[in-house]
Amino acid sequence: MRKQPLRRALAVVALAVLTLPAVPAAAAAEPSHPFRNPHLALDARVGDLLGRLTLDEKIAMLHQYQPAVPRLGIEMFKAGTEALHGVAWSNDIDAGGAVVTAQGTAFPQAVGLASTWDPALLRRVGAVVGDEARGYHAQNPRVFGLNLWAPVVNPLRDPRWGRNEEGYSEDPLLTGAIATAYGRGLQGDDPDHLRTAPTLKHYAAYNNETGRDVTSANVPQRVLNEYERPAYRIPLQADAATGVMASYNLVNGRPATVDPDFSDLIRGWSDRPLFNVSDAGAPYNLTRSQAYFATQPEANAAVLEAGLDSFTVDDGNGGPTVAAIKDALAQGLLSEADIDEAAGHALSIRFRLGEFDPDGGPYASITPAVIDSPAHRALARETAGKAAVLLKNSRGALPLRPGGKVAVVGPLADTLYTDWYGGKLPYEVTTLDGIRERAASVTTSNGADRIALRDNATGRYVTATGTTDADAVTATGTTAGPAAQFDLVDWGEGVATLRSVATGRLLGYNWGPLVTRDEQPGGWFVQQQFQPQRQADGSYVLRYTGYETRESWFGPNTYVTVGADGRLTLGSATAEGAAHFTREVVRSGVEDAVAAVRDADDAVVVVGSNPFINGREIRDRTTTALSSSQHALVAAVLEANPRTTVVLQTSYPDSITWEQEHVPAILWTTHAGAETGHAVADVLFGDVNPAGRVTQTWPRSDGQLPADLLDYDIITSEQTYLYSRQRPLYAFGHGLSYTKFRYSPLRTRSAGGTVTVRVDVTNTGPRAGDEVVQLYSHQRTSRDKLPVKQLRAFQRVSLAPGATKTVTLRFALADLAHWDVTRSRWVQESSVHDLLAGSSSADIRQRGSLRVRGETIPARDLTRSTRAESFDAYGGAQLVDESKPRGTAVGATKAGDWIAFKDSRLGPVFTARVAKASPGPGTVEVRLGSPTGRLLGTATVASTGDKYTYATVTARLERIRGRHDVYLVLGDGVRLATFRAAG
Repeated sequence: MRKQPLRRALAVVALAVLTLPAVPAAAAAEPSHPFRNPHLALDARVGDLLGRLTLDEKIAMLHQYQPAVPRLGIEMFKAGTEALHGVAWSNDIDAGGAVVTAQGTAFPQAVGLASTWDPALLRRVGAVVGDEARGYHAQNPRVFGLNLWAPVVNPLRDPRWGRNEEGYSEDPLLTGAIATAYGRGLQGDDPDHLRTAPTLKHYAAYNNETGRDVTSANVPQRVLNEYERPAYRIPLQADAATGVMASYNLVNGRPATVDPDFSDLIRGWSDRPLFNVSDAGAPYNLTRSQAYFATQPEANAAVLEAGLDSFTVDDGNGGPTVAAIKDALAQGLLSEADIDEAAGHALSIRFRLGEFDPDGGPYASITPAVIDSPAHRALARETAGKAAVLLKNSRGALPLRPGGKVAVVGPLADTLYTDWYGGKLPYEVTTLDGIRERAASVTTSNGADRIALRDNATGRYVTATGTTDADAVTATGTTAGPAAQFDLVDWGEGVATLRSVATGRLLGYNWGPLVTRDEQPGGWFVQQQFQPQRQADGSYVLRYTGYETRESWFGPNTYVTVGADGRLTLGSATAEGAAHFTREVVRSGVEDAVAAVRDADDAVVVVGSNPFINGREIRDRTTTALSSSQHALVAAVLEANPRTTVVLQTSYPDSITWEQEHVPAILWTTHAGAETGHAVADVLFGDVNPAGRVTQTWPRSDGQLPADLLDYDIITSEQTYLYSRQRPLYAFGHGLSYTKFRYSPLRTRSAGGTVTVRVDVTNTGPRAGDEVVQLYSHQRTSRDKLPVKQLRAFQRVSLAPGATKTVTLRFALADLAHWDVTRSRWVQESSVHDLLAGSSSADIRQRGSLRVRGETIPARDLTRSTRAESFDAYGGAQLVDESKPRGTAVGATKAGDWIAFKDSRLGPVFTARVAKASPGPGTVEVRLGSPTGRLLGTATVASTGDKYTYATVTARLERIRGRHDVYLVLGDGVRLATFRAAG
């Protein structure tokens, strides 16, 4: 059972009541319960309220929608409002059954926020989002709660992850720093009260959408401690978050929803009570897709024991959760003390939010008037400008001259997109709009092919008739007039959208005939996307590619057919049974764009992604390449006008190697909110000198990424800038400016456990600008494989032309430690560390060094009990759950899987704790030097009948002297928890 400080709260309530401070006379009519007294300590207030609640009422507090307790004057409380880059939607519905979506200030996507490398700015952004969350809460507290599910701090180790836009960086330090700044802004500056209560998402090792609830991230101890955990630890230790959300996936064989880290480790990172929550529906995965527990009472008990405090299931209906927890209590799986613990955590943030204060706390006066205020719009524009990254600028292509003739073309030139965790834009300033404000004249084209589809069977054209669900799209047209014309945009991976010229709406599916109802792609299933597939006879079929095209949702039919009445619907499971269409090109998008740019002084082509199509929750990208049609558009525009700038608007890195080689200038922005167009134009015309920096490595091609998206071991597979030795397209930290900066030699001092590096930075160019000064380190010698370089500190500084500033960068000496697998603790080795300061991880301007007097990692002593998971290397073997509650073992998925222990001493008797669920015997071989090296002995493993039932096996080993690299080679199905080789 968990033991936490809140359990002591009830014991101190009586004493607290005896020492109540005098309440001002003006408050005499207020409730007299001690929990209403803001002058009492938090533990005392929580304890008093817990003591007044019935067991049923406390259990009800464990659901996302905590019900009201009228007899105590307690209102309903809803946990969880999305706020990654502005207040977004809420998992509640309005009277019409639609998800309620906010329409406030929209900032750049999270990966764009981090691209500013500006924590001070991010704190301001967080404060605005927190204020607007308060404003929405004042409008409707049931829909918009003050517990915010943000920020996302999953390290962005692979740019193909569908939710890349939600995270900050591939680097744990940068991620932690940005999360800390944003979280502090959300929380506010009052030491005892919260503006809002941010929750970090999603713990842990979650970077894949494909099979996300059933796949297990295989994360060795060094990767877990050095890479995954710091992104959560940094903001929690800085008191910049109030809880953590569990991820959907399994980590080393155990569902994250029941990861004991929440209780054993994470709570130790904060000095305050944490309110930890499940992801939506995840507690049910434990008994369904994951089949980890047989019953829901077992599952819910395990969730609470692991350290989660809130069940996000069944929308607003807490009944099933309450029933399962009551059953768990009746079965002895939980105690009332466990309920008190979790309910106390749930109540703790409500107290800190001021809910139980007589005046509602210092943030209670915030009203809806703050939402999308002029000041907030101005900050959104400033942030989007500071987030933009100038990837390339040759031959003085940028900035553009105001007052010229500019062509603005491309599928994203005159439209803005939001994403799944973004609110509805209250207004839109597109790139075309922003450039129009500065150019003397503008020509434009969306670059999309305008096509008509003629049904081969009837000779009739596909025709749009209206914009509601009652207006079915039919193949009844006799001519290819406007009603039969569609603008086709290729988003890559074969997926396209078709926008009706007549209605202005997208072709889509809605569990019936196809319609043209929606202005933009959106919704959970994204029903506005299709794959036009060319057939051998030259005709085309349309395959619907809405997410989760599974039989459980849509049945087997995903291909478009034409009914007897001419209506288009999904009527075939194969292309053979689909309607075949002739694709007639009414207007070539490339030719139209070329005509628009040919006579312009400058051409700006805006290409990129659609956040609801090119990777999103439940869909990973399969490639980092720009769509072939968009690439062809860029090439054609460049040929027609060599003064071409590409504005790349995406949620992630793209492999634009050809564009980098040929296009004069490239500017990258995320989907940056309603002010995107102003911000892009600010940068293009030089009103803003760009200083954004990429927070991920941009690969030259998919070949620079691991073959398997599920490879979480960044050390072995050499992922991210930390371990990769490849030459990327754009290195981590890359970004250009319209001015130049010079760095002086480094001045380094180490004292009191802090390393201080000073460098003078001078703006040697003609323009004022910002430089992001980045400090990296590299340890020259080590027993272990360490990063090529690692970010230690950074600072964004502003400099006038000719000005010099001394930039002071500090980090803790302890930060140079790494995880020692031989002793399962942090170690600081004696070594020289290179200190590298520059404008990116690949643009190092000055170098220094620091000698650290630490320790030498001793040889392994395998005569002592050794955990199998502490290996140095492995092949094929997987990390698995030693038991359901806790512990990690090593399992073989096939005979010959192995783990290795470097530089080890061992004795003549091998003893191991093993399990084997499958019938028949297995083996553990002890070898030297390699998995096929000298065999010292073999332990035979009999079936234990269950993977969690362990037995002890022994084997005599050939006697050897000295230190060796020891390999344990496992038989199929063998699980190894601990072992030793003693004399």
